[in-house]
Amino acid sequence: MKLLSRIEEHSPRERKVFFFSLAAAIILLAVDQLTKIWVVKCFKIYESVEIIPGFFNFTSVRNQGAAWSILSGKVGFLLVFSILVAICIGIFFRKLCERCPERFLALLMILSGIVGNCIDRMCYGEVVDFLHVHYYNAYHYPVFNVADMAICCGVGIFLISGFCRKSEKEKVSSC
Repeated sequence: MKLLSRIEEHSPRERKVFFFSLAAAIILLAVDQLTKIWVVKCFKIYESVEIIPGFFNFTSVRNQGAAWSILSGKVGFLLVFSILVAICIGIFFRKLCERCPERFLALLMILSGIVGNCIDRMCYGEVVDFLHVHYYNAYHYPVFNVADMAICCGVGIFLISGFCRKSEKEKVSSC
C-alpha cells in the first residue's frame, strides 16, 4: 500500500506529504486561535453553555499550568519549555519521522498545539480552555481546547505508528 509506505527523502512525495501535513497543522492552529478569541470575547470566565445535555458544554476557564493544571502558575517555565520542545522537534523532524508519512502529520499536529498554547501564554498569561466533557455531575474531564486535542491526537498517531512499524534501525539489524 503506497499510502503508508515509507517515503524517499527529498522526493516529490515527501514534499506533498509535508505540505499536506503543514496545511492541516495551520488549519488546526487557525481553528484553535479563532475559537479562543470567540470564547474570550463572548463568554465570562466560568460561564458554561450546555451543548449536549449531561455530556458536553462550552465552559470558559483559564489554565496557568500544563495539562490538568500541572505546574500551575509556572507560565514562564512552561513557555520556555514549550519553545524548546518545538525547537527539538524542528531539529530532529526528519529523524523522528523515519520516512513514515503519518509521522509528518503527527509531529506537525503536536507543533500546532504547542504554538497555539504558547500564543495564549504570551497574549493572556494563561491558556484559554473551553471544551468540557462530563457525565452529568458524576464525572468531569478537565476542560481543554483545540490545541490540546491537536497535541493528544498527534502523540497518539505517533505512538500507534511507533508500535505498528519496525524502526529502520531494527530492519537493518535483522537482515
